[in-house]
Amino acid sequence: MSVQFVASCQLPTRYGEFVMHGFEDPDTGQEHIALTLGNVADASEVLCRVHSECLTGDCLFSMRCDCGAQLDGALQKISEEGAGVLLYLRQEGRGIGLINKIRAYQLQDAGADTVEANEKLGFDADLRDYTVCRHMFAHLQVQQIRLMTNNPVKVNALTKLGIIISSRIPLETGHNDHNARYLQTKAGKLGHLFSQK
Repeated sequence: MSVQFVASCQLPTRYGEFVMHGFEDPDTGQEHIALTLGNVADASEVLCRVHSECLTGDCLFSMRCDCGAQLDGALQKISEEGAGVLLYLRQEGRGIGLINKIRAYQLQDAGADTVEANEKLGFDADLRDYTVCRHMFAHLQVQQIRLMTNNPVKVNALTKLGIIISSRIPLETGHNDHNARYLQTKAGKLGHLFSQK
């Protein structure tokens, strides 16, 4: 899987004025974006978040997950540092898509956890592919990152792609009564690292 750079533009946000870079997979038409703040080209240990799309959490403010809070927290940290990059990958529902995510939520409403729901629909627990990150980082001339994540599987996947991760920075936010079981499942079945209970 590879992506091609398409265009860049200014993106003023409440966190500051970012540059938004658009990428497209010519084989599938899949689109991804990168947001950069400050000078990240060839900088050492760039603060970074690799964030997979979550329409319900990122845009509809769902409390069933911690995705929207993590997106908000990552952009805030990049803003505070004055430089950094956020890759936004179009991998809804850990790669199963929006409609299947709704089906999975329905199964969760009936008692399944997030992993069980995916498996009942015939999917693996996590189908995300981070290969596009290599091409996006190469275009941005980002050589080494400090990765904001709680997910060691993501760290391993990016490392196997040749991306140098100097450190993992926890991003623990958005915990609430609605997503308590979801977060427990992420920790217990998917290996996510949380210090909070």
